Amino acid sequence: MALTIKAMEYFTTALRHGNIAKAATELNIAASAVATAIDQVEAEFDLTLVTRQRARGIQANASGREVKHKCERLLEEYRALLAEGTDLRHALSGTLRIGYYAPIAPAFLPQILDAFLPKDTEVRFALEECDNDQAQDGLLNGKYDVILFVAEDVRPAVKYDPLIAAPPYCLLPATHPLAQHATVSMAQIAQEPLIVLNRPVAASYYESLFGPGTRQSPVAAYANSTEMVRTLVAAGRGCAILNMRPLTSESYSGENVAALPISDTLPPLTLAIGYDKSRPRRIVQAFVTACIDHFGKRGPAQCVVEC
Repeated sequence: MALTIKAMEYFTTALRHGNIAKAATELNIAASAVATAIDQVEAEFDLTLVTRQRARGIQANASGREVKHKCERLLEEYRALLAEGTDLRHALSGTLRIGYYAPIAPAFLPQILDAFLPKDTEVRFALEECDNDQAQDGLLNGKYDVILFVAEDVRPAVKYDPLIAAPPYCLLPATHPLAQHATVSMAQIAQEPLIVLNRPVAASYYESLFGPGTRQSPVAAYANSTEMVRTLVAAGRGCAILNMRPLTSESYSGENVAALPISDTLPPLTLAIGYDKSRPRRIVQAFVTACIDHFGKRGPAQCVVEC
């Protein structure tokens, strides 16, 4: 039988008082439970640790005093561990590990972090861009505390809150004739060379927006980063369909792009935040609340293009 925390607590309390009845009164349990705990400790070590005297109570022998001292140290470390766990759960401190399948997250994450946490805080952030599957894997195996991901491909075990439904938009070179229009249609996009964001979920989603046989121009390029897509579009290699946009129209190359709403009725992609909803740490809950507040407001900071 393994030695339990409860047995050690009853054992050390009894020896501290030198009396089983007094220990039972302090612990608010029956005296028989204290006596049983002493028997359990002695049985675990296969030693006689306590001298029982009807008139004088109980007294530890040399082995008993050594075991009592070691049990007290273990109990002290156990209580310290519980206290540290409570502090971790309730304090805005420690490391917040965020995995994100949101290539334009640099456009909104700093604003969200500033909204709920001052810059001189002791909190550290571990931010890691990943694909949708990696984000969900990381949340489920404990690598991440919270994830930003696309909810259209969510696993049943992942608990999440939706943040925003991001409709698709068309990205064009700023000098393209269509860039002067208020909106663009899928029929017009079908006539342009296409730059495809080749990421899990994204590529198949963008392909599904075109009806069978409607695309008249081929795919000009596949790129697995949003900024490469934007740079290729800015250079005039084609147009692209994306869902979220950064807050600048300038690409890495210094050339500009234009983001136009698509006039067709098309399914959006849902940006969601996944986390342990049953027992979230305070820092996790604060971050989730800040994300929900951020995307609950209208305006360019949402990083979506609406008609």
